[in-house]
Amino acid sequence: MTTSNPTLSNFGKVGAMGINYGSETMTVEGTISKTGILGAILLLAFGFTWSGLSASNLPASMPIIVGALAGFVVAMIIIFKPTTAPYLSPVYAGVEGMLLAAISYPLELAYPHIVLQAASLTIATLFALLIAYRTGLIVVNSTFRSVIIGATMAIAVYYLIGMVSMLFHVNVPGMGFQGGWLSIGISAVIVIVASLNLVLDFDNIAQNAGSAPKYMEWYGAFSLMVTLIWLYMELLRLLAKLRRN
Repeated sequence: MTTSNPTLSNFGKVGAMGINYGSETMTVEGTISKTGILGAILLLAFGFTWSGLSASNLPASMPIIVGALAGFVVAMIIIFKPTTAPYLSPVYAGVEGMLLAAISYPLELAYPHIVLQAASLTIATLFALLIAYRTGLIVVNSTFRSVIIGATMAIAVYYLIGMVSMLFHVNVPGMGFQGGWLSIGISAVIVIVASLNLVLDFDNIAQNAGSAPKYMEWYGAFSLMVTLIWLYMELLRLLAKLRRN
């Protein structure tokens, strides 16, 4: 387990095959460029959905349902069949753009400029950690991996407990957008863990560059988008709690 991002586990499977793909192998540069393409698609879908919501004043429930269900189905297909990444990862980026816009729009109405703040912090975190990783300021070793993977698994269990509790109308601190310093502290910890997951993703992609097939560039870009979307959502949640508090 070299990463807590479940999508990146497929790199280990590809590497274990020991196949030489010659010149048609993934590169770090190619993965970065494809991440940029997916980011542009996400932003276009985000803007289109945002415009529709603001023009029609319709509830955001439909884009949320479509984005969540379609995003989950497409992501599962990509994870279980990585060769579909060049075709389905742009679809994933598009439906996630719809989902993020539908979630962000009502929060923007309640807390002006919160979306710009969350997006700016997400991008700043991405580049800061990328620079830190490439310059050696952050070194990924077995201890670092173990701590981040364990923390991410704990958060996953926490999410599961929170969702089950909601079925019984019990609010778990940190879930939702309720204020309070305990809730804010929990969100801050989750933001830190989500951010450090980016470092594990960078390392996993770098270690497999030159050995994995070319289509894994799209898969690597898709995997990074999964982490970035998680980070944006948690930053949005944290900022909303701070504004409410």
